[in-house]
Amino acid sequence: MNKTDAGNDDTVDTPVAFITGASRGIGAESAIALARAGYRVAITARTLSDGEAHEHVGNSAPLPGSLQATARAVERVGGEALCLRGDILEPTSMVDAAQAALAHFGRVDLLFNNAVYQGTGNLEPLLDVTDEQLLQIYRGNVFTPLALVKTLLPGMLQRGVGSVFNMVSATAFTNPPAPADKGGWSFAYPSSKAALARMAGSIRAEHPASGVRAYNLEPGLVITEVMRLAGIDEAVMARFKPCTPAAIAAVVAWLADNDPREAWQAEEVLRCPAIAKELDLLHTPSLMEA
Repeated sequence: MNKTDAGNDDTVDTPVAFITGASRGIGAESAIALARAGYRVAITARTLSDGEAHEHVGNSAPLPGSLQATARAVERVGGEALCLRGDILEPTSMVDAAQAALAHFGRVDLLFNNAVYQGTGNLEPLLDVTDEQLLQIYRGNVFTPLALVKTLLPGMLQRGVGSVFNMVSATAFTNPPAPADKGGWSFAYPSSKAALARMAGSIRAEHPASGVRAYNLEPGLVITEVMRLAGIDEAVMARFKPCTPAAIAAVVAWLADNDPREAWQAEEVLRCPAIAKELDLLHTPSLMEA
């Protein structure tokens, strides 16, 4: 894991994935699934070590998971992980992490913009959300993914191969059925995901026949540690048939080396739960817990 001279590494031609938000949830499971599929992985998040506390939706209690825990799980499946601390609210820290991954591995073949802003403002009514909250949401969900694309896409174009996966949200394409505090969603978070969803189409339009693929991934409802911290009632949410992080990660790993089927309408958004069902991946076991 500590090799720094990629030129002397006999795995130099092994593909590399760069994954944000990889300390837990979909990001962690995707890192392990991609490692098992033959990728070396550069993993980023704020939480490097177990027990660290960072603010999530106004709560600073430590959450389960860390980059080091993900790296241990990657190693259990025979993979190689490079842990890189970074904060999507500090785009320069993420660009530094991407450049460190390039220096370490010599390449990045797949960028998975999975991390998402989880602070205040996501659920604020339109009349109450502040400019600062909106800026933070857009910094984490739009500006940082764009900065990573600007850093890593040129190498993919030069090699004539690569993939950019952006995690979006169904709320970006659907009007809320009710206010955020009554089972719906607000303006700020969905609008940032709607902005992010326009990026993949721009990459395809600006770089046709380049060998680079760019897709929006929509995970459906996934119960996360942050949602549990916020006190979500999992029994109530079960009626919406949530998908597991492991199932979404299995779809990510499949898409890494397979082109989407025509029926999935990949030029708009790939609905991961439906794909997982079609590929018989819904019951994929967690690789973090293996």
